[in-house]
Amino acid sequence: MVARFLALGVAFLLAACGSAEETGEAAAGEPVTVSGPAIDVLAFGDSLFAGYRLDRDESYPAKLQDALRARGLNVTITNAGVSGDTTAAGLQRIDFVLDSMAGQPDLVLVELGANDMLRGLPAGQARENLDAILRTLDQRGIPVMVYGMRAAPNLGGDYGRNFDAIFPELAEKYDAGLVPFFIEPLIFDRSLVQQDQLHPTAEGVDAMVDKTVEQIEERIEAL
Repeated sequence: MVARFLALGVAFLLAACGSAEETGEAAAGEPVTVSGPAIDVLAFGDSLFAGYRLDRDESYPAKLQDALRARGLNVTITNAGVSGDTTAAGLQRIDFVLDSMAGQPDLVLVELGANDMLRGLPAGQARENLDAILRTLDQRGIPVMVYGMRAAPNLGGDYGRNFDAIFPELAEKYDAGLVPFFIEPLIFDRSLVQQDQLHPTAEGVDAMVDKTVEQIEERIEAL
């Protein structure tokens, strides 16, 4: 479902997971010292985190972890992405996922909502579910990064305004970081999409990581 959003988004845009010190690899292949306290991050989302039709190490959370460690951060990211998840499905499993972890994560990346939009579910319902997820994390004292999405243009202006506003408004409400439309690189370069013209390739995931890694790095350093 999330995948169909990529094709719809073209029209929209044109119209508008270690120890205290280890050795990593920089993007240029030079050794990097990974140091500092261990930071555990939970990536909680849908197929864009799960890595649909990609190897596990090619998923966005895996490649984001690599990019952060290449910058010297001692980060481990647990991938809790489930393809097809709506905000309601995420709400149903958030407590289970958190309780199943060995310890409380230092940061949670929340990426949900696109499947609600693609199924035409009410924007208000998506807002309520995401609000409940963020409230759960807030009550547990866990910092959050909210990944924003945008509505497809065929759903109309009112729906688009209501849906698009969910993410920045909830991020502000819960004092969370906001990661804007992180699939934007796929909209402008279709070579970054799989043969089905729907899901990102491994190179597409690289582009998504490049777009977001600095913002995640800044959030982690502020913990």
